[in-house]
Amino acid sequence: MNAAEDRHDLRADADELRRLAEKAGRELEDAPALEILRWAVGTFGPRFCVTSSMEDAVVAHLASRVAPGVDVVFLDTGYHFPETIGTRDAVAAVMDVNVITLTPRQTVAEQDAEYGPRLHDRDPDLCCALRKVRPLEEGLRGYDAWATGLRRDESPTRAGTPVVGWDERRGKVKVSPIARWTQGDVDAYVAEHGVLTNPLLMDGYPSIGCAPCTRRVLEGEDARSGRWAGRGKTECGLHG
Repeated sequence: MNAAEDRHDLRADADELRRLAEKAGRELEDAPALEILRWAVGTFGPRFCVTSSMEDAVVAHLASRVAPGVDVVFLDTGYHFPETIGTRDAVAAVMDVNVITLTPRQTVAEQDAEYGPRLHDRDPDLCCALRKVRPLEEGLRGYDAWATGLRRDESPTRAGTPVVGWDERRGKVKVSPIARWTQGDVDAYVAEHGVLTNPLLMDGYPSIGCAPCTRRVLEGEDARSGRWAGRGKTECGLHG
């Protein structure tokens, strides 16, 4: 088979996955989170993973009820709060999941040497691309589908999040089983099941990213207003 035929087969596979995602998004729109995850695990098996920023372990916990030992992918950017790394370590120690930590190609020191210190202040989009977007793209190559903890109520930019959709950039099915949940739903699930959460959530950080680009949220602000505050940036590029 020549290279052109290889590309044709890959394109056909992607088209099939896209149709599958669109169909599932319609059919599972009103389904409970566990049912959405059962569909994902039943459809993709070991080629499905969960991603987690370690704000909390809700989606990882849900997925572990469907598929014990499920892969949970975490991006260690080198800029995380100590509490975030501690939450990752606790999840790996006590939950029935397989935590996989991805790291950028460059350490923070190596990036500083090439681009200059505090790239996150001067060009946050490039910093996110180097330390989040590219490592995730490389880390997801072995999977056909990935799950996120995105919720529609988090911000206007996430209001249209499908429970199952198509990730055009990576050519994968993207599952957001708690897209329709509210913060109250999350809090209730955490309380009922004793799910691990990042301590910073109780310290004014309802959305937790890299330490240099995250501040506490003021009363009346949406949950993600503390991310890249004052920069007109609302997403790191992982989800859009």
